[in-house]
Amino acid sequence: MSDHAPTIDALRRGAAPEALAAAREAVAAQPDDATAQRMLAAALRLSGEMDAALEAIDRAIELTPDDPGLHLERAGLMLDGRKLDEAEASLARSIGLDPNQFPAYIIQGQLALGRGDLDEAERLARTAARIAPDHPQVAALEGSLAVRRGDADRGLALLGTAAERHPDDMQVRHALAFAYLAKGHFAFAEQAFRQLLAKQPRSRSLRFMIADLLRRQGRPAEAADELSPLLDDPAATPGLKRMVGQAELQAGRPERALPLLKDALAAKPDDRATLVALVDTWRRLPEAGDDARNTLDAALATHPGVDALWRARLVFEPFAGDAARAVVERWQAAMPDHVTALEAMATIHRQAGEQDAAEAVARRIVELQPGHTQAELRLVDSLIGRGDHDGAISRVRSLVDQAQDEAARANLRQLLGRVYDLAGRHDDAATLWTGLQAEKAPRGLPLPAHAGATGELPEPVQAPEGAASVLFLWGAPGSLVERIGTTLALARAPLQPDRFSSAPPRDGLQRIDTVGRLEDGSLPAAELARSWRDALPSRKLTGPHVIDWLLWWDNALLPVMRAHLPEAELMIAIRDPRDMLLDWLAWGSPAPYAMTSPKEAADWLAVSLGQVADLHENNLMRHHLIRMDAISDDPAAVSRAIAEALQATVPDPGPGSLGPARFAAGHWRAYAEPLAEAFAVLTPVARRLGYPEA
Repeated sequence: MSDHAPTIDALRRGAAPEALAAAREAVAAQPDDATAQRMLAAALRLSGEMDAALEAIDRAIELTPDDPGLHLERAGLMLDGRKLDEAEASLARSIGLDPNQFPAYIIQGQLALGRGDLDEAERLARTAARIAPDHPQVAALEGSLAVRRGDADRGLALLGTAAERHPDDMQVRHALAFAYLAKGHFAFAEQAFRQLLAKQPRSRSLRFMIADLLRRQGRPAEAADELSPLLDDPAATPGLKRMVGQAELQAGRPERALPLLKDALAAKPDDRATLVALVDTWRRLPEAGDDARNTLDAALATHPGVDALWRARLVFEPFAGDAARAVVERWQAAMPDHVTALEAMATIHRQAGEQDAAEAVARRIVELQPGHTQAELRLVDSLIGRGDHDGAISRVRSLVDQAQDEAARANLRQLLGRVYDLAGRHDDAATLWTGLQAEKAPRGLPLPAHAGATGELPEPVQAPEGAASVLFLWGAPGSLVERIGTTLALARAPLQPDRFSSAPPRDGLQRIDTVGRLEDGSLPAAELARSWRDALPSRKLTGPHVIDWLLWWDNALLPVMRAHLPEAELMIAIRDPRDMLLDWLAWGSPAPYAMTSPKEAADWLAVSLGQVADLHENNLMRHHLIRMDAISDDPAAVSRAIAEALQATVPDPGPGSLGPARFAAGHWRAYAEPLAEAFAVLTPVARRLGYPEA
């Protein structure tokens, strides 16, 4: 047995203390032996002593500077420490000493992938393949490259074959797991990561990955259980405790989430994610108000300058009551002239009818933060309340002139339109809003084309036994469908609003040209339904049921729903079409559709709502019309309307949860003259939907 055999044997068994003792003994006996230093570096690395391991490998390189393997091992240490530039240098040195250093090309290729240099990764993969064409790590690199280039199917094929041929190669298994993840096959990805965890049971990153996959599959309780063993470590971080607490909360176990989240908050009182989860937990637990108040007061005693703690503290006091006033007074004492605290006090004054005090606070906010929208609105409202319309208009015009950028100027011009409206200058308001919409139109989405006549529809098929529920939510611009979406989100319904995000699903219901493709036959109805189902796994669902908020609706989708998505229902928000057009003109819409003119928008809206009337009058699919006219500014009424439609419990989200008040129902009549042409287009469909002609 060689002098290094005891060290090698211990390293193979993962016996770090034994390997370290044997390696140190060998170095003491032969301090100038490069192999002894190399073994010591490996033992130190196994023990987690990365700095000492680096010293040992550097000593080995001093003794044998032309050994390419030593430079490769040094690169590995650099990678462990995330010192990527130094790792690249060591790899280059290794290849310079031996152009056939296969592992160096593989590692360099992985680094190139990591920094997004796909062409360089491909070049290195080709070089490695010339040295060892059948090596599994070549397949791992090529498969990962295919996934990164967007060809997940090819990547899975390469990696799946390599995994069958080399079932014990962890790098292949690792790449395969991420390929499954890229494809949205979460269950397969989970199993692949579990196989890796079985080989590396101490890997925290693998356990975190598995927990995240469990959460994405709607199994938050299992996610929490997966991470719970890590909490036994005395060094468990506040971030870990927050993560497990959030999973416990998702799993409906707030009593288990509470101590974890409180510990996390005690360690990091300024962590907003922890605070949000903790407030949610207290709300779900009966009789938790005192614990919430005491915990937050204790945190504020040591961290009085954390804005989020004060806002959380206010959650547990009656809205704008004496107790809330006392909390805000403490907040102001701790953070004098803090704008958010002043905003809270202004709200309390306003709710108490103390208008002069509310106006004084608004003036102070504007002094501290010129152009503050809500404070300026309050001052403008005060002027209008006193009948000083000219003063209100003059104030907003001066703000427009002072605006430093175009976005701020556009927002203030929209505010000016609101002031014109409050002052009764409806012609001026309509002109201003029309101009603003025309300026934004080149940056907006084109209005989706409509299908022609519906024609003969397939007979509805029966939904499979036990199928998960599917609700499609939609409302045309101006319908205030966003208030239904907000209510569902606050009720923790399985709402998917991602179609309005920067990372929307890639299915047929997202594409604006889908109606045309359905009509010309290039997109079969079955394929559209399949594309919707295939996209679901990547949409972060937390359970089997889904509420999908659509960008658009067209009755061309009826064959898809009746024949291929029989479990689906449709919820449509509507108002008087003329109020909808006015709201769209003044406030925009969740989907930023281009409005080049009110008349063009009215033409499009008339067709869209005509299709809604067809669907409703002939009951072409299961649907619910939510009439928002009388309820749009009443959160409790909105939640009741949704609950009645779905035969489910929908909690009242509370006052102020739906945003600022919009125009009252029937306000369109104030614009009957400036928008006469557009309203004339909408009057027939308004009658069909049950609204008066005038």
